[in-house]
Parts: sequence; C-alpha cells; structure tokens
Amino acid sequence: MQLSDIDLGSHDRWAEGVPHDQLTYLRHEAPVFRHPSTQDRMPEFWALTRYEDVQAVNRDHETFSSEAKGMILVDTEDENGERPVKTMIDTDPPEHTRLRRLVNRGFTPRMVSQFAEHYHQVTQQIVDAAVEKGDFDFVTELAAELPLVAIAEILGVPLEDRHKLFDWTNRLVGNTDPEYGEGNEEERQQDAMEAAMEIYGYATNLAEQRRTEPRDDVVTKLITDVDGEALGHHDFELFVLLLSVAGNETTRNAISHGLLALSEHPEQRAWWMEDFEGRAPGAVEEIVRWATPVIHFRRTVTTDGARLGDQEFNEGDKVVLFYNSANRDEAVFEDPFAFDLSREPNPHVGFGGPGPHFCMGAHLARREITVMFRELFQRVPDIAAVEPPQRLMSNFINGIKHLDAAVHP
Repeated sequence: MQLSDIDLGSHDRWAEGVPHDQLTYLRHEAPVFRHPSTQDRMPEFWALTRYEDVQAVNRDHETFSSEAKGMILVDTEDENGERPVKTMIDTDPPEHTRLRRLVNRGFTPRMVSQFAEHYHQVTQQIVDAAVEKGDFDFVTELAAELPLVAIAEILGVPLEDRHKLFDWTNRLVGNTDPEYGEGNEEERQQDAMEAAMEIYGYATNLAEQRRTEPRDDVVTKLITDVDGEALGHHDFELFVLLLSVAGNETTRNAISHGLLALSEHPEQRAWWMEDFEGRAPGAVEEIVRWATPVIHFRRTVTTDGARLGDQEFNEGDKVVLFYNSANRDEAVFEDPFAFDLSREPNPHVGFGGPGPHFCMGAHLARREITVMFRELFQRVPDIAAVEPPQRLMSNFINGIKHLDAAVHP
C-alpha cells in the first residue's frame, strides 16, 4: 500500500466495512496525513489516526474548534456563511458548557432511574415480538427498537411516534446511502434538511404542549426558566434533533455490531453467559470499542502555528479524528483486532474522548446495551446472525442497516 491508495472520504469504501488496512497503514506511516479532496464540497483535510493525537485534539477545544466550522467533514455553510444546523456538539465552551448544563438539568439520577425501570419490560416485549418470527432483521426488529423507545420516553411522546424518529434520522444521517437518500447530492442534502425541519416542527409542537400542560419530565425541565436560564425555542429544537440522532443511531449500531461480533466469536458469548451480570460492564465497553459507531468528528484549527508532533497547521485547517483507528491503536490496546470481552484496561474513544464533548448519554447507552443482551441471553441464548450484514454507505456512521438473525426460542 502507498499513501496514494488512501481514500477515507469514499462512502462506497466504508460500505464494505471499516478500511482498517488503510487506517493501520496511516497510523504507522503517516499518523497526521494531509488527505486530498475526493468528493464535491469536501476539500482536503488532515486525517488523525493515532490514539494519542485524537485524545490531544479532544482535550484542546481552544486550538481545535468544533464551533468554527462544525463537526462533520463536509462543509455545510450557505451563501451567507451560516450553517443551517448547529447542535450542541457544534459549539465550544463557554456556550457548550451553558447548553450542557441546561440539558443535564433534565437528566437527573431520578429521571434516569425512571427510564431504566421500563427498559427491562420494554425489551421483553420487543424480543417477544421478534422471536415469534424465528427469522428476522435484527436491526429493524430489535436493535433499533429499544433506543427509539428510550427516546420516546425521555421526550414523553407517544410510542407510536418513535418510527417517525427512525425515518427522520435515517434520512438525515444516512442520506449518502441510496436506501435512505435518492437523487444527486444536492437533492439528498435537501431531503436531509427537510427531515431536520420535520424534527424541528415536532419539537416545537412538543414544547408548546408542555408550556400549556407542564409535566414532571425532561422536556418541561428544559424549557422552564430557572434562575434566568432555559433552553430557548431553537436550542430546544436542536436538542431534540441531537437526541434523535445521537440516542438512536449510535446505540442501535453498537447493539447490531455486538450481535454480529458475538455470532462470529461464540467463545466470547459463552464466556459472558457464564457470569452475565459480573462481566457485563467490561463486555459492554468492548462492544462499544469494537463497533465505534461514529467514524469521525471534525475540528477546525483556530490559529497559525498549532502543532501535533512535528506537524504544523494553519488557521482554518480541517482536522478529522478517526475514532475507529484510535480504538485499534496497537500502542494502546493489546491485540487490538481481537474481540475480547475481558479486555482490561479498555480506554476506548467510542463515546468520544476526554474534554467537553464526551458523550453525555454514555450511561444511558451502556444501560440499553446491557438490558438488550441480558434479555437475549435469557430468552434466546442461541440467537445469531445468519447472513453477512448490509452496511450503511457512509463515511460518518459505522452503521449496519440490516442483519438477518435466527433464533430457536
């Protein structure tokens, strides 16, 4: 392999699976690599593939900004230089700190406990509905359902509305895949924006309902003024959009990758089943490391002369953190390409790294993954993937669209 062979921007390439051959080559030969432009609206960028560098950028929001140009690889500014979608993860402190403090106000330990009490019962119902079929699509029937139910309960919306969220987020995040986006790039981007607008409209109606009829729930807490602070109209719309994507796509794909890995490594499944509760915390961390649902986040350099190792950057440079690569870094993880549920330590960056943008829903995701596999092991311990996965055509989400599974209840 040569540097001229590297193409991390191709959606088609990621649909074949994570290009670990290219990422490993870069870690060893060019860990800070000036990646050429390969697609429309995607200028060249610096690809960071080494764990140490990814963590350094995660910690330094002043030099490597999320707010300057946003966190996705493709530039999205309109003719006025404005980004149509700017969620909390597209901000830096102090604004990020303010928004995160407000959102955390709704996610008190009591609220989280209330959600968790439902997860076991909900998962039983989800598993019952799927296993009656014997053979089914694990992604749509199981992996997607629990995160969608969790989002619906957090927002206090009818459970039947969860499939609207499923459609909206697929169109928004998966629009590079022909299954979820049609037409040329401009048409797909337009459809993604229409999906975002539908989420905004839904959020607006939800907020109006709570203002008229307050409840003891997350939404009411977020929009209620306390000490002069509350999420404003547009901030709340963006919160619902972020929750819909981050709380759905990432957990769904972690669970799907988890079943696929357990199917391909039956000895790991057997080891976990010997002591599910005792081994669950470490097993879940390894599933998240193995899956790494978010492929990359982007940062923008804020000053000339910024450095990583021997490489110097200019203001405005686009720096892209490849989390899949960091989670396979041989300098950090012993035998990183082994799926090892007993891995310890496991300082993965599947939830992001240290710094302001560590995933605030990590504890909920861990709970959902644990509950799902607990129920599967108890009810249908032989559940397994029976066909290769159909992967999402995306260089942003390491997604599995469909995964045929079979059980013998």
